[in-house]
Amino acid sequence: MVRFFFSTDVHGSDLVWRKWLNTPKQRGAQIVLFCGDLTGKSVIPIIQKKDNLWTCRVVGRNWELHNMEEVKKMQQRIADLGYYSKIMTPEEVRELQADPKKVDKLFEELICERLRNWLNMAVEILGKDITLYVMPGNDDEQYIDEVIKEFDKEYENIIYPLGKAVEIPGLPGYEMISLDYVNPTPWNTPREDNEKGLWKRLEKLANQVSVDWDHVLCNFHCPPINTKLDVAPKLDKNLKPVTYAGTPAYEHVGSKSIRKFIEKYQPLMGLHGHIHESYASDKIGKTIVVNPGSEYMSGVLRGFIIDITPEGGLERYWKVEG
Repeated sequence: MVRFFFSTDVHGSDLVWRKWLNTPKQRGAQIVLFCGDLTGKSVIPIIQKKDNLWTCRVVGRNWELHNMEEVKKMQQRIADLGYYSKIMTPEEVRELQADPKKVDKLFEELICERLRNWLNMAVEILGKDITLYVMPGNDDEQYIDEVIKEFDKEYENIIYPLGKAVEIPGLPGYEMISLDYVNPTPWNTPREDNEKGLWKRLEKLANQVSVDWDHVLCNFHCPPINTKLDVAPKLDKNLKPVTYAGTPAYEHVGSKSIRKFIEKYQPLMGLHGHIHESYASDKIGKTIVVNPGSEYMSGVLRGFIIDITPEGGLERYWKVEG
């Protein structure tokens, strides 16, 4: 039997990543997957006013820090929330405010630095016996792929799974295909495509498969439409939640193409994420589909444990969080 731990949508949270690295020891997993939306969404400046005073604003609150120990603790708190931080002078802040290109460059540097630190932690903590699959999602800029590929080339057990069918260690005759793109969102994120474009991407992946489809895992960041996995708050034209008589309204926002693909090929499982609120499992035909959801800002790690045997296929799966 091979045990998987599948999680997604860490969005830069250092705390959630550290918890993920402990799952093989705690849950007995031989394969761990963190797939989709690896990076955070903003940089918080810690402004040095004078020798013994730094200020910052975190989650709507102003903070004053009076020594480097307090600064380091705040940097870790910011990282645990999924943000990035940088100690700056007031002049440096003004320079960034005047030049969006400098902001983009700083953001890229901090994102790549954290991702490299995370993968180095994985190498140190997990060793060579645990296989890691790490891939971006729709919120992630294209440049992070090169960081993951660096580790993929250097370490046999760190796998960048995009663009190919990958064999699964311990499961001869089983493969996984992966897709980072999603159908269009209101936020115009870096990895989106229309349904026609998604279908072309999916069919290209299908051509990579060399085993029976009941031995295939589809690791697609976007969930299929009209399932328990793709239910999100309905938004108005100003991207505000819609309510009826004070009750939030919800709608299905997953991909039609991904559902059509699963209906057509009936893989063993669909591994999905993207919609944080839809922490659920469902079934399309004979295919089990799961979404661990995400609660990264609260420091909660959510995932699915999945047990597969070479002879019996999918033995069991269940949700965990902590």
